[in-house]
Amino acid sequence: MRIVAKGLTYTYDPKSPFAAQALKGVDLTIEEGEFFGIIGHTGSGKSTFVQHLNALIRLTGGALKVGDYDLSDKKCRFIELRGKVGMVFQYPEYQLFAETVEKDVAFGLKNFRKGMREEEISAAVQEALETVGLNYAAVKDASPFELSGGQKRRVAIAGVIVTRPEVLILDEPAAGLDPLGKQELMQLLHSIHGSWCKTVIIVSHDMDEIAENCTRAAVFSEGRIAMEGTPAEIFRRADELLALGLDVPTTAKCAMLLRGRGIDIDTDFTCEDFAEKVLALWRAKEGGDA
Repeated sequence: MRIVAKGLTYTYDPKSPFAAQALKGVDLTIEEGEFFGIIGHTGSGKSTFVQHLNALIRLTGGALKVGDYDLSDKKCRFIELRGKVGMVFQYPEYQLFAETVEKDVAFGLKNFRKGMREEEISAAVQEALETVGLNYAAVKDASPFELSGGQKRRVAIAGVIVTRPEVLILDEPAAGLDPLGKQELMQLLHSIHGSWCKTVIIVSHDMDEIAENCTRAAVFSEGRIAMEGTPAEIFRRADELLALGLDVPTTAKCAMLLRGRGIDIDTDFTCEDFAEKVLALWRAKEGGDA
C-alpha cells in the first residue's frame, strides 16, 4: 500500500483559544515495501501524522491516500482500512485490558475480521503470539497483567499483527527497553517485514535506531517536513539536525569529530559500515600511522 500525503494540515482545538496547528502542509510519499523512519522532537507533528494513516485522526485539510483508500472520501471504508494499517502506540503494554492473553489478542481480529469461526480465531491468535516469541499454550489463559514487562509488550504487538496488516506503524517501539530488548524487537520487526508485512513505519527519537534499521526517513519539525531521504543522506546533514534540536547517531558524531581532523569517511552511519570504513582507512594509512 503506497502512502501519499499532499498538503496535509491539522489543527487541534480549532476555533478555540487553545488552537494548535500540528501539521502545516505535509507532503510525503512512503512506498510499499519500505522500512520507513519518522524523526522529530516532541510537538513536531510526527505522531499526529501517523495517526492520520489509519484515520484515528480524521483528515481535515489536504489529501491523503493509503493504497486504494482515499481518506478525504466520506465513504472511505475506515474499519477495513484499520484492519490493514496496524498501529502500535508507545508503551502499548499499558493498553492491555482483557482478562486473558488470548481474549486481548483476539479483540482486534473480531472487530476487523467479522465472520471468522472460533477455531480460526484461535489459530490466528496462536500464530501471532508465536510470531512475537511467546508460547501460546503457556500464556493464552494467563492474565496479561501478570506477565513481565517484555511479555506484555509482545502481547500488545501480537494484538495488532494478528490481523496481518499490510502497513505496521510503531510509535517509539523500543522505548523503555534495555539494549538486548531493543535488538530483539528490531529483529522481530525485520522478520515480520521480510515475511508478510509489506511496509513498516517506526516513529523514533533514537537516531541510532533509524540509522541501523530504516531504508528511508523523514524529519518533522514544527509541523513540516524538514528533511527526507535515506538515513545516510539525512545524517550527512548532522549540523542541520543539531540546529533543529535533534540528536544524531553515535557514528555521525564520530564522523564529525574525524572530519574536524581532516578525515572524511563515506559511511551509511550503521555501526558495521562505519567500523569497516574506519578499519579500511587505518589499513590504508600503513598500519595506523595516521
